[in-house]
Amino acid sequence: MIVAGEQSGDVLGAGLMKALRVHYPDARFEGVTGPLMRAEGCESLADIEELALFGISEVVGEIPRLLRLRRRLFAHVRDARPTAFIGIDAPAFNTALEIRVRRCGIPTVHYVCPTAWAWRQGRTKSIRRAVDLLLGIFPFEEAFFRRFDIPVTFVGHPLANELPLHPDGASARAALGLPSDGALVGLLPGSRGSEVRRLGPLFIETALWLARRQPGLRFVAPMANERVRALFEAQLAEADGDLDITLVDGRSREVMRAVDVLMLASGTATLEALLAKTPMVVAYMLSQSNYAIARGLDLIKIEHVSMPNLLAGRELVPEFLQTEARAEMIGPWVYRLLKSESARACQIEAFDEIHRQLALDADTRAAQAVADLVESRQ
Repeated sequence: MIVAGEQSGDVLGAGLMKALRVHYPDARFEGVTGPLMRAEGCESLADIEELALFGISEVVGEIPRLLRLRRRLFAHVRDARPTAFIGIDAPAFNTALEIRVRRCGIPTVHYVCPTAWAWRQGRTKSIRRAVDLLLGIFPFEEAFFRRFDIPVTFVGHPLANELPLHPDGASARAALGLPSDGALVGLLPGSRGSEVRRLGPLFIETALWLARRQPGLRFVAPMANERVRALFEAQLAEADGDLDITLVDGRSREVMRAVDVLMLASGTATLEALLAKTPMVVAYMLSQSNYAIARGLDLIKIEHVSMPNLLAGRELVPEFLQTEARAEMIGPWVYRLLKSESARACQIEAFDEIHRQLALDADTRAAQAVADLVESRQ
């Protein structure tokens, strides 16, 4: 049984199922599924969209329905007695379910380590009760979770195998209809409205700062959805100056390959930018109240927030957070990455090394780890 959360979990689940069939050609799968898992033959007990919003404050009213779903899934597991239960991401939903499943003597696996290494380390107590095995997609997760006596195996990141080691920027520009010559800067202020409200004006102000110093500089910004596009267009209209900027609906990975430098919000996009081998500057701003609470309660446990720096174990890319996130601080770094080949090479060479560390055929390694667990219990 596989319970996946969000579309990324559907990708991981489908790849894991395909690799598990090498070990168990006659295996049956069922669970919470997306279209990719269903295409691989997983019987759907619920659609992945039912979990996609879990934990978001705007949908507190959905929690009773999700709790009913969790009870229904547990009743099914208890009766069906699957060979193994695999929760993919969605720790707010899956951890409590895994605890109950494990008490029934069914081996439990959780794929994608919860970010207890970053904040709320107290969650490791419930994780230890929930799982027989964690499957980690980042190398630093092994050492962290083993400190808490939680079995964990690093399997690599599927995206590192999916994306090429040597991206083709010229073809990306052509596909997007962008000029083949001249410097190009990408703006990725986030995929959520709250992120764009805070970072959109900052990135626009920084772009204007750059345009004043390098006339003719062009910009491109991928928009996650119509709501984000409308918000960003309104911010551009209010800006004190004109930019040569192209807005693109979606297609963020192509934009990452096409540009020379990126300004982007800290988050999963920074990993994709790393794999695209594009030099970057990262910014992030929480609301003042959320930031004060997080720092006041000592919930944040890491020195760096962007994935390139976490993977490198050092400040590989510049990070500007909260009060440091200002155009006069971000602009000079972007300008340096546009002009300095040595500064660009420093990031790109490290990105290439990290890409190779992550490209381990995660589907195959994850399936082998699950098979080893199952066989150890039989």
